Amino acid sequence: MIEGQEDVTWEDWVALADACERSGVGALFRSDHYVSVFGGDEHGSLDAWGTICALAARTTTLRLGTMVSPSSFRHPSVLAKLAVTADHVSGGRISLGLGTGWSEVEHTANGFPFRSMKERMDVLEEQLEIIHDGHFKPGPFSFSGTYYALSDLQARPQPVQQPHLPLIMGGAAGPRAARLAARYADEYNTVMPTIDEIVERKAGIDAACRKAGREPIAFTVMSTCVIGADEAGYATRAAAFKALTGEAPNAETGVAGTIEQAKARLAEWEEVGVSGVYLQHLLHRDTAMVELIGTGLGG
Repeated sequence: MIEGQEDVTWEDWVALADACERSGVGALFRSDHYVSVFGGDEHGSLDAWGTICALAARTTTLRLGTMVSPSSFRHPSVLAKLAVTADHVSGGRISLGLGTGWSEVEHTANGFPFRSMKERMDVLEEQLEIIHDGHFKPGPFSFSGTYYALSDLQARPQPVQQPHLPLIMGGAAGPRAARLAARYADEYNTVMPTIDEIVERKAGIDAACRKAGREPIAFTVMSTCVIGADEAGYATRAAAFKALTGEAPNAETGVAGTIEQAKARLAEWEEVGVSGVYLQHLLHRDTAMVELIGTGLGG
């Protein structure tokens, strides 16, 4: 998972995608931000869905998607159309991650409304229904809510993936988020959790799914990743990571260390029900680490 707002150029994206496909990494996801999270005013960001559509056309195996797109950035019909278009371009390799958005600075800078948390959840709920029930399903569709109204939506291209392309939600699995995930999502992702938090949050999502009358959805983790083929290789990358972020790699909630230590961490998560991991690669020009992930951790 690449933080695209941290000065990731198109040339960087091409190098990353090529490294992933060359080494067997199965997926390349990106954040959907317009302003640097690390406060680098000189850091720019290419649009997330523009990048995904372009990468979809020049890759053959990679699954691509956002982790996650803020519901405040785009009208749900626009977002759905972008995701379905990318799904067609890629031949069915797209996932849509959707959330509320959290950066007030980013919203203000770009002219997006930054509402209260409750209102942002209200917007997210309306967008999930419009995208999932309206754009990802055939047949006429109308919707009237507080924030959006669609009147007699007719023929539109359906996703290549059926019954629809995967829809991912993310967060701390609070009661409302769990209910929405159980209704609309195919996967729930949580960021930098401890083992205890994984157990608690997965239990909440599973319970909400049972209440909704469906099988538990996939539960995944996003975590920082700094690894080396050996201790010396890890130390070099850990120093670069600290120079970028101001902090050492987090060995409690992240994947940090040698290949063997990384495998042990992934095994711990698998034991408590984690079905997939998005490795946040902040040193994005270090494509050698991408290849190490593919060859050493099995992609």
